[in-house]
Amino acid sequence: MVRTSQATTFSSSAYFDDRGLHGTAQPITEHVNPHSRPIVSYFFPKGVGEHHYGERHPMKPHRLTLTNALVMGYGLDKQIHHIYNPRPATQAELEMYHDHDYIDFLSRVTPNNQNEMRHLIDTFNCVEDCPIFSEMYDFCRMYAGASLAGARKLTAGACDTAINWSGGLHHAKRGEASGFCYVNDIVLAILELLRYHPRVLYIDIDIHHGDGVELAFYHSNRVMTVSFHKYTGDFFPGTGKLDDNGASLGKHFCLNVPLQDGIDDDMYLTIFKTVIEDTVTAFRPTSIVLQCGADSLGCDRLGAFNLSIAAHGECVNFVRKFNVPLLVLGGGGYTIKNVSRCWTYETAVLVGATIPDELPATVYDPFFRDSQWKLHPPLTGRVENQNSPASLQRITISIRNKLRYLQGAPSVAMQEIPPDLEGWLADEERKQEEIDEERGTAFAGERRSDRSMARNEFFEGDNDVDQDEGPVSVKRTVSSRKPRAPGKRARGKARGRPSASAKEDGEEMEEIPVVAASRATKSKRTAKPRARARAKPVDKDKDLPDADFEATADAETDAPTPVDLEIDIS
Repeated sequence: MVRTSQATTFSSSAYFDDRGLHGTAQPITEHVNPHSRPIVSYFFPKGVGEHHYGERHPMKPHRLTLTNALVMGYGLDKQIHHIYNPRPATQAELEMYHDHDYIDFLSRVTPNNQNEMRHLIDTFNCVEDCPIFSEMYDFCRMYAGASLAGARKLTAGACDTAINWSGGLHHAKRGEASGFCYVNDIVLAILELLRYHPRVLYIDIDIHHGDGVELAFYHSNRVMTVSFHKYTGDFFPGTGKLDDNGASLGKHFCLNVPLQDGIDDDMYLTIFKTVIEDTVTAFRPTSIVLQCGADSLGCDRLGAFNLSIAAHGECVNFVRKFNVPLLVLGGGGYTIKNVSRCWTYETAVLVGATIPDELPATVYDPFFRDSQWKLHPPLTGRVENQNSPASLQRITISIRNKLRYLQGAPSVAMQEIPPDLEGWLADEERKQEEIDEERGTAFAGERRSDRSMARNEFFEGDNDVDQDEGPVSVKRTVSSRKPRAPGKRARGKARGRPSASAKEDGEEMEEIPVVAASRATKSKRTAKPRARARAKPVDKDKDLPDADFEATADAETDAPTPVDLEIDIS
């Protein structure tokens, strides 16, 4: 019941804002041609945006719901080839990188029992920045499962670009949470890519250093990490200085681009394109993972750069043009209306669609009222640019010198999957589509039947390459040794009757198919083909060794030897 003093109710209020003179974008209605452009897959776990870190916490998963609403409002779902609601990651999948004790802790801790588990909460760093909230473990499984699903699609060749805006949580370590991140979905996705791709390039344009991913592959030469971030020494996480290069096999495979406050579009794009182009040329990645943290945008709640949405999207477009299998992930971003606009625009860039500056009508119109429902609002509250062209040039020269030490891209020998992983894959309940993808073909149901066979293989039916018209039966004596393929002769030995000693050892009569002799008559007769022995004559009193009965392609031999064959013409 509504009180008489209450003027309006929520249900009677306008569903959409009245924009007045401001336009509304009309959704795209034309469906994409499957063969007209690279295949793009879009991953959005249902319900991932409904989780809540806390009232005062800057991380708002609701930004994912806003992003998805804008993507659908623009009609970009018509331009995306495949849209998936991926399954959550299993505990075994999470433990491909993370410690078992840590994952077990995440699966058990809740807001109701956190007081009893206080000692473990401190051990695993789930304090302040990484609070315990309701269904936290389910949230981690959702975004990690989406990144893993995208990586599997790429390795199977089912798509060229995979998008998961819920992923990109790059601070999580092997055994502890860090920087709003509990599970490092990026590391899990890269490990999945490394099962097929010999070299993976990781690019991070979040304003914070991607320390979790760098630490995971600090000693590897198969993954090159490149991070563009703010570095002052005390800005979180406090790592990522220019001299951090990797160690052991990973020496010079870790690149950091430390920047100062207030960098603008021109400076950022100049150093980004220079560094990435040189890195791709030297490292030659077979796949790329791009973390698109939106806290590097201007006016971000925790950021200090002056990047526009257009410049942020140009970085994505530049990486896309390398035509390398690409996994695009989200990341930071704490002014949610700017985050949703940025990732919507970058979705359009990745699918090759052009969208207007007016936002489409959605139920979340009030979020964008202050910017007059524009996709690219003017940047306000600029931060003073503390970067100089000279400082950026020094960074570029230093990185180019490091790339000179690579001496060519590393190659990787193919190895068998570890037995324990094979067993886990066999026991896991998966759909037929996922099973087909793990075979590494991406062509479900396609089979190949070749007629080629080994040289010493037996006749095996209609697919045998030695098959010919009109086979007949020939009776001859053969030893208990493994018979040769029909129509083939021993190397270095004449084709003739077995030695007397072979007969004494106990031989059996066997019928084998052979090609019908030319000019064969209807009556039984004795044929004496002539052959020239290639090797020296052998003593007939000695057994012929097994190794001598191999096929040879030479039709000319040295010494003639008569052979008696009994041919039955039916």
